[in-house]
Order: sequence, then C-alpha cells, then structure tokens
Amino acid sequence: MILSTIMVCLSMVFGNPSIYDYSFNSLDGKEIKMSSFKGKKILIVNTASKCGFTKQYKDLQELYSLYGKDLVIIGFPANNFGNQEPGTNGDIQEFCQQNYGVEFLMAEKVDVKGDGIAPLFKYLTSQENPDFQGEIKWNFEKFLIDENGKLVHRYRSAVNPMSDEIVNWVKK
Repeated sequence: MILSTIMVCLSMVFGNPSIYDYSFNSLDGKEIKMSSFKGKKILIVNTASKCGFTKQYKDLQELYSLYGKDLVIIGFPANNFGNQEPGTNGDIQEFCQQNYGVEFLMAEKVDVKGDGIAPLFKYLTSQENPDFQGEIKWNFEKFLIDENGKLVHRYRSAVNPMSDEIVNWVKK
C-alpha cells in the first residue's frame, strides 16, 4: 500500500493521476490494483450495513449477477455517516454474505471524507463529470467509471443501482 501511495504522489507531481494509479485492500486483506480493471466499466459505491439505503446491496448484487462479465462493482464500507458501519471487516463480510449473498468485490473499510479520506475517494470526489463534484454526502453514492478510466457519472444515494440510467450505461 505504501508503494501505491508513492506512485499516486509521483503521478500528481509529474502529471494528472488516473484511477489506474490507485489500489485498495479487499475485505480479505488482498491488495487490488485498479489498473487490473483497465478496459472494464467500474461502479464504485461507498456502503454501510446500518443505513436506510443498505437494501441497495440486493440491487448491487442483482446488477452484478446480470452484468458482472462487463462490469466491476466495488463496495467500500465507510463509517463516516451516522456510525452506520461500526463493524470490523470480518463483520461486514459476514453481514454482506448472510443478508445479501454479495459476490461482487468488497474493499476494507475506509474513510470517504474528512482528514483520513482514502486517496481513491479524494481523487474521485475531485474529478470533473457531468453531474457534480465535491464531498460525498451520505452512504451509497455511486461513481461510474468507463472502460478508459474516466469518471463519467456520479449519483447520490437515492439513485438505485438497478435504475434505468445505470443499467443503460452498463449495457451500452
């Protein structure tokens, strides 16, 4: 992870960073490089187990079941909003499996805002896109990344993962 942070810093000094410069750890502790998803569409979502939007795990899993060969979905648990993700990484993994049968990729718990914001989310919240920029407002915000690594859409929590706008983007 230290090497990844150094790479991101160098990218920022010598040119614009790309989503492919970042990495994260999965719930089971494995380092995942975003560059391993080059050429694929990516949906990034900050998640929480005790939120009014938690039922979106079901819809994220449905989206993954239907389009997983064309779409990488990554859930990033975060406890930044109302203490709605207080559990450990193991607790989160168990909750997602038992309640929603989650098969898509889940990251270790991170901060998605504030002083400890994960570098990936600092990058994502600052990227231009046709929707909006800036701080994440609540759990289950969605970032759609195209096959070239460009943030093409960003949606607030209320937009369901199975909404026409997301499904149509995945299918095109």
